[in-house]
Amino acid sequence: MHEEWQTSWKNGDTGRKTYNIMPLVSLRPTNWIREDVIFFSQHGPFPAYFKMFHLSDSDYCSCCGIGTALHYATECIYTVSWHMRKPALNFEQEWLKRVANNLVSRHKIRRIVKSNS
Repeated sequence: MHEEWQTSWKNGDTGRKTYNIMPLVSLRPTNWIREDVIFFSQHGPFPAYFKMFHLSDSDYCSCCGIGTALHYATECIYTVSWHMRKPALNFEQEWLKRVANNLVSRHKIRRIVKSNS
């Protein structure tokens, strides 16, 4: 059953942002809380998410940047006290993995999501 679950997760069409961070299925719980899931899945209070699902006409943050989770974590003027260094475009997935595995970074992420909610 575990192998079937792993194959389904590996070959699935949904959850790819989360899959890129956690490619292996496990019965062990993660230490992720609501804000972690929101940030890493990018399904949350972000203008880019709202626009993607036609819940908003604009994907811009009020600071005029594209309102993605990464924008709030690295460059938005409204979350500057929790900023982390922005990854190079081709290292974004590796950056997300490192942030997900770093408790200090995850605390910053949690504050960003809470401030946006």
